[in-house]
Amino acid sequence: MPTTHDYYEDPRNDDIKIYVNGNFFHRTEAKVSVMDSGFLLGDGVWEGIRLHQGKFLHLDAHLNRLFMGADLLALNIHLTRDEIESALFSTVEKNSMKTDVHVRLIVSRGLKKTPYQHPNATIGDPTIVIIPEYKIANKIVLENGIRLASVETIRDPKVQNPNINSLSKHNCIAACIEAHKKGADEGLMFDPKGNISTCNSTNFFIVRSNEVWTSTGQYCLKGITRSTVISLCKENNIPVFEKNFSLEDVYSADEVFVTGTFAGIIPVIEVDLRSINQGIRGDQTIALQALYRKHLDA
Repeated sequence: MPTTHDYYEDPRNDDIKIYVNGNFFHRTEAKVSVMDSGFLLGDGVWEGIRLHQGKFLHLDAHLNRLFMGADLLALNIHLTRDEIESALFSTVEKNSMKTDVHVRLIVSRGLKKTPYQHPNATIGDPTIVIIPEYKIANKIVLENGIRLASVETIRDPKVQNPNINSLSKHNCIAACIEAHKKGADEGLMFDPKGNISTCNSTNFFIVRSNEVWTSTGQYCLKGITRSTVISLCKENNIPVFEKNFSLEDVYSADEVFVTGTFAGIIPVIEVDLRSINQGIRGDQTIALQALYRKHLDA
């Protein structure tokens, strides 16, 4: 079954050099301590960023989200935005990378003197890791789409703040496991009021009568690609609405697609075993994929 993160294997990834706290290590030698906050507690934030033709896409938006999440967690990154940006470029330069690269930027609270949540147990500065990999999204997924299953795990800020791209992904992982057990690629999640919110690793859209709908954004991660798609719709006179809608609206939608930094826009051909657009990618989805590619190349 295809997944939202399917990619073409690239042997160059066997020899990548990974940034760990200002130093570079071959991937087989890059390590963090078992006493690190990220490993022990999932205490930290992260971003996935694309390098395209020598440029980090939407870098300001990614760094805004990184620093906002860190602030909400009272995590002092100890590096400025400029220093983080410099580390990102140093990492891809160290690996002679120019394009088709997906970079995972990870910041944990740092080492613990004992496995305990309290910030007083933290010793030293945050741990900063940058992992660059050559990754091109599988064309089959972009054309043939994926299958979703609605799940019981909801997006609730009382459980986990959806605005923080945190290392602790228990809410999303639970939804993903539910969907996997149902034979689907991703879980379609509700908000506390029973409206559609998001998927476990992507943002969710439907098309009805040539209108593009997505959730209000109150209960989902403020996806960078999600925001880009909304802007592209507005710029190209495509009616787009951030609104509440139901699972029944999804079942009867003309088209469905999801968005994310890695693959961009991915069609959805089935939800809860119900076929969407006769199981094929829709015209509006194709048009938005073309607009998105043009945006990336601008």
